[in-house]
Amino acid sequence: GANFDEQTLDYASSSSSSSAPSSTSSFTRTFLKFSVYFSLVALAYYFIISSFTVPPPIFIALDSPPVSPSGNVSSPKCDLFSGDWIPDPAGPLYTNHSCPHIQDFQNCMLNGRPDVNYLFWRWKPRDCDLPRFSSSQFLDRVRNKWWAFIGDSIARNHVQSLICILSQVEEVVEIYHDKEFRSKIWRFPSHNFTLSVIWSPFLVKSETLGTSSDIHLYLDQLDHKWTHQYSNFDYVVISGGKWFLKATIFHESNTVTGSHYCHGRYNLTELGYDYSYRKTLKLVRNFVRDSTHKPLVLFRTTTPDHFETAEWNAGGYCNRTMPFKEAEAKLKTVDAVMRDVELDVFQNFGEGSTNFRLLDTTGMSFLRPDGHPGPYRHPHPFAGGKVKSSVQNDCLHWCLP
Repeated sequence: GANFDEQTLDYASSSSSSSAPSSTSSFTRTFLKFSVYFSLVALAYYFIISSFTVPPPIFIALDSPPVSPSGNVSSPKCDLFSGDWIPDPAGPLYTNHSCPHIQDFQNCMLNGRPDVNYLFWRWKPRDCDLPRFSSSQFLDRVRNKWWAFIGDSIARNHVQSLICILSQVEEVVEIYHDKEFRSKIWRFPSHNFTLSVIWSPFLVKSETLGTSSDIHLYLDQLDHKWTHQYSNFDYVVISGGKWFLKATIFHESNTVTGSHYCHGRYNLTELGYDYSYRKTLKLVRNFVRDSTHKPLVLFRTTTPDHFETAEWNAGGYCNRTMPFKEAEAKLKTVDAVMRDVELDVFQNFGEGSTNFRLLDTTGMSFLRPDGHPGPYRHPHPFAGGKVKSSVQNDCLHWCLP
């Protein structure tokens, strides 16, 4: 793995001019030898990684339409989000060589991550098959449409991956960014397909007041940054999560009602992150339900992190190179609580709804502790003899690809 040539994943093929007739037989024998050799290597690699068993996700999805290899519904019992990560020798649809749109912090290959096992898995639902993603088919189906991702840096991570996949068919053009480069709009010109990411980590109005760093959340006001654009969108992916763990002060009906993680400051009642998250998601649910504009809305469930031994700011790390095996780990309490809130708010919302789905990716994400940048959030983190314990890890975001 350490000697792996990343350029071999670019799926580039080359051809040479024909040899003189007198050397054709020799060329054929040489070609056959190399073909057999590489076939045996590929077969051996497949069986090696097939020997690792990957457990099913610990959660059950809701309202997930099954897909057959042809792209059609295959069985009403199929749950897209209940399955296994299985070996995929074909590898990813793009690499850091073929996609220039990867943010530096997620560019694990460029930053020197030595192992490549994390690139060779695909998700296999138990009762149906997912087709390999087709960029051309996707772009054809979203022609003249607008797709928005609303949330935090995980949403941005998600968008960058999608752009990398689609740009293998058509190069994307950035047509807008805010001054912090957090919210962006892109367009695929020949398909007239527009793609947005909107930075709204709390989904509701939030602000810092005066010189204090305290975050004030207005739990009865959605963030206008995304609601005022909502009528433009044909497809929307909304997500929340980790930002609600920050120290926050809650406002409702022009009154301060409580806080989370303020350690007794201001003599405010500790209501907890689950309180603000539940209030926020109910507000999002009601907005989607009551809006006269009806895009297809997907709510993506919380993304677990995989910090081990400590949290991100206390020396926590993630150095696993394979997916979790069954019963090898369990979801952290904060992630389990957040997902319980999501299910409680949205569990029955999709029933009878034509424009809402729960994108229940928590379970499949939990099984991939190998997919994070870890120390490779910066180029060659151990260069110059740096001690591993002094290098900060990223065990929340995802390597791209």
